[in-house]
Amino acid sequence: MRNPESSKPGQYLGSWGEIGSAPQKGIVTYTIAANRQNPLAGAASAAIFNTFRRTRGQILYVVVPLLVGYETMQWAIER
Repeated sequence: MRNPESSKPGQYLGSWGEIGSAPQKGIVTYTIAANRQNPLAGAASAAIFNTFRRTRGQILYVVVPLLVGYETMQWAIER
């Protein structure tokens, strides 16, 4: 069981990775500088091709009901 006096409100418990315990060893992290990152690299061309691909995949689900509805309305108006 934990010692109730080991952590009191407002008491510093340690930094991340050693909260209330011994520091962790052997964990290495690598980062890239913020000025070297390019988060939008290729976003414009990917958006164009992805939009075309998605539209092509959904065109029958949109056009067929619109045509059926249009023809139904034309039939009802002529009748």
